[in-house]
Amino acid sequence: MRSFSFTGLLCLVSIAPFLRVLAAPPKACAPKVKESVIPPRGWTQHGIPSPDHTIVLRIALPQPDFNLLEKHLYEVSDPSHARYGDHLSKEEVERLVAPHQDSIDAVDEWLRSYNIDSNDVHRSAAKDWVTVKIPVSLAEKMLDTTYHVWEHSDGDQIVRTTSYSLPENLHAHIDLVQPTTMFGRFKGLKSTIVWPDEAEAPPQLKTLVGTVNTASGAIVDASCNTTITIKCLQQLYNAVGFTPKILKNSIGITGYLEQFANIQDLQSFYAEQRPDALNSSFKFISVKGGLNDQNLSLAGAEANLDVQFAFGLSFPIPGTFWSTAGRPPFKPDVGTPTNTNEPYTDWLDFVLSHPSPPLSISTSYGDDEQTVPKSFAIRACASFAQLGVRGVSLMFSSGDGGVGDNNPNPATQQCFTNDGRNATRFIPLFPASCPFVTSVGGTVGVPEVAVSRFFSGGGFSDYFERPWYQEKAVKKHLSTLPKGTYKGLYNPKGRGIPDVAAQGDRFRIFLSGVPRMIGGTSASSPTFAGIVALLNDVRLSKKLPPLGFLNPLLYSVDSSAFNDITVGHNSGCGTTGFNATRGWDPVTGLGTPNFGILAKLVVQKGH
Repeated sequence: MRSFSFTGLLCLVSIAPFLRVLAAPPKACAPKVKESVIPPRGWTQHGIPSPDHTIVLRIALPQPDFNLLEKHLYEVSDPSHARYGDHLSKEEVERLVAPHQDSIDAVDEWLRSYNIDSNDVHRSAAKDWVTVKIPVSLAEKMLDTTYHVWEHSDGDQIVRTTSYSLPENLHAHIDLVQPTTMFGRFKGLKSTIVWPDEAEAPPQLKTLVGTVNTASGAIVDASCNTTITIKCLQQLYNAVGFTPKILKNSIGITGYLEQFANIQDLQSFYAEQRPDALNSSFKFISVKGGLNDQNLSLAGAEANLDVQFAFGLSFPIPGTFWSTAGRPPFKPDVGTPTNTNEPYTDWLDFVLSHPSPPLSISTSYGDDEQTVPKSFAIRACASFAQLGVRGVSLMFSSGDGGVGDNNPNPATQQCFTNDGRNATRFIPLFPASCPFVTSVGGTVGVPEVAVSRFFSGGGFSDYFERPWYQEKAVKKHLSTLPKGTYKGLYNPKGRGIPDVAAQGDRFRIFLSGVPRMIGGTSASSPTFAGIVALLNDVRLSKKLPPLGFLNPLLYSVDSSAFNDITVGHNSGCGTTGFNATRGWDPVTGLGTPNFGILAKLVVQKGH
């Protein structure tokens, strides 16, 4: 029988987890700093939030068997392994990421000590995340910290702290608590320029060839040099004439930041570019109160772009669009009383709780990697791995800032470290830098070159080591760089991005009833996701499992499966960035897909 206080139990657990008898209760554990950061450039303290300001705390419990899940992921995703395609079920994954009961009990008792009732605690399906909604005044007591309102130079405001502490014994039972030290500015990855339909082509496109035989032998219409349509993508990527057969297939698009995919705009797009899809739509799912405002004037450029091209390219494969509530940079006033978490974690919680998520999913949003605490990035990345091992392919835009910030004015560039040194550094993007997702860069023109109006995000992660599947390709590229190139500006041992590329500029969409041109790697990711959905159809029609986590396959297939991009670069941080070269490069990855060849290769990789 326990005869000591809760705080005594906490201290006892960390010193002797199996001891059950004490001569006298130990002293309460002192708080110890769990995590601290230096505020990123551009953020300044603006004030103190109201004590009643609401925070939704997310508490991550350790996943002691994640190494086993990672082993499963690589085995079922490696086409040379006997288990290729043998994906795990939702329940099998949850067992692999579940925390030890000791951690659950320790966190529960800690919460109870602050009178947080179990009815007010939300748990993820695997119990590895605990969420509580509390006033900031209570959060400050629990975390031995002080929150402030922080304002960015562009006016965005968030409620954050630069350091938080936990009782020392709880450090072994809690990986992280957020929102605390996360200053990320979750953003859509599209060009800020939306051209009218009749806009003139940029000068660099006028120098490219019009109608041309691509590497696949397909002929591409000359108009694709100035306007990208579904027909252009089918021609460029050797998918003309292919019609999906398996309607049990699926594709999904994530939507954030009050981006609404407008159905009327989709019908206008289909009428012009995909008439056989006219009057079809997609499944809408609200996450955490995400809205679906169909007012034509509120249509989202990002959401419309993603939905129109991903679903238009993969029709008639059923599509899903998630609208996830939450906007991390916000004004903490009466109108927005709750400090939301980074919304892709809310989406991850939701989608992981469902037994059959779409098989190909595209996300066109991200943060600068260094503004995301490493502990948080690792845990979010682990959640992406959970989807991959279940047979889901995840695509993320690689970013539009080249190797960091392609602002031509050095005085306003943001390519500096957040570690207090303010050293110049290339800035990779997260989640694109996660090794368990497929990062998609951008190309333009016919024949394709690295996109040059904005710059295809690429480089090397500072958080994640280079995974085995890209070791050969990346090392080969690095060996071609002149000695000392950009020394100290990037991590040559880091995970290289992007993995692949697709067209990313001058996409013709319908927005608020009007045709528009738009660009960014936010166009590239849904395009590649559409191709992956078609490839899944090829496998499913042969009664083979879906592709799941793609990267081990992509880096192992014959180079003819990709249109190698060898022209262009990704400027940024006052440099010309990296060059597109033969083979993999940190601008366009392995290149753009050749569906015809990939369709033959994926059925050779059976299970």
